[in-house]
Amino acid sequence: MSYRKLGRTSSQRKALLRGLTTELIINGQIKTTVARAKEVRRTMDQMVTLAKKGDLSSRRRAAAFVRDAVADVKENGDDIKVQTALQKLFDEIGPKYKDRQGGYTRVVKMMPRRGDAAQMALVSLVD
Repeated sequence: MSYRKLGRTSSQRKALLRGLTTELIINGQIKTTVARAKEVRRTMDQMVTLAKKGDLSSRRRAAAFVRDAVADVKENGDDIKVQTALQKLFDEIGPKYKDRQGGYTRVVKMMPRRGDAAQMALVSLVD
């Protein structure tokens, strides 16, 4: 079992990865350090695989990991529709990658961070 510890305890590491994965679902791309980006890529690919299956068991497994965050609010007159990150994952992202066999995310290295010169990366969903 190999994974990066990211200088955190297991509960802190899990919370960090849950937050970054949820933000990637909501925004489509995030900017973070390279080590975090490589770990988020693993968890995001797992979430997309669950979304491709789309059954109840997969939805529950994804709901246990993805935070309950609002992804989008649409207004149509008096009708307001709120979409969560889990709904966006299963309604938009999963069907988008139905024919793809893997590699749902892309990690692009960027310039080092100004304060501590940590290598930064842009994690985005592949189109």
